[in-house]
Amino acid sequence: MWEFDGGVSVPASSSPHAVRVPFSVEAAVDPEEALVAAASSCHMLTFLYVAAKEGFNVSAYTDNAIGEMTKGDDGKEWMSRITLDPQIEWSGERIPSSEELADLHHAAHEGCYIANSIKSEVVVIGTERTTPSAEAAATPPS
Repeated sequence: MWEFDGGVSVPASSSPHAVRVPFSVEAAVDPEEALVAAASSCHMLTFLYVAAKEGFNVSAYTDNAIGEMTKGDDGKEWMSRITLDPQIEWSGERIPSSEELADLHHAAHEGCYIANSIKSEVVVIGTERTTPSAEAAATPPS
């Protein structure tokens, strides 16, 4: 059980991919999943801050992050790559261009404590969506 200073407890176990059931618990969070979740969460929180600071309104943000384990030259497995796939919905009158979105993700990645703490490659491949009201605001009148 992982217990955090805010009082939350999370069931934890080794990964069933590394330690077979019944010696691991499939329903619990394993350290590799937690690392991916931490990288995803840190990027999201930093991204939301940077986007708001630049005047953009994020109405929804979800991420389908994945981690890749690789066997190193020494035979040890390690988390070699974390791929973040944020799906962002924008609202309001100001929607970022593709270049501005790339800049926002870059700034978020640079500011993320977790990304600055790990040696794994962290890649962001997310896409964006706008809410219908944002699309109408972004479309010039004909």
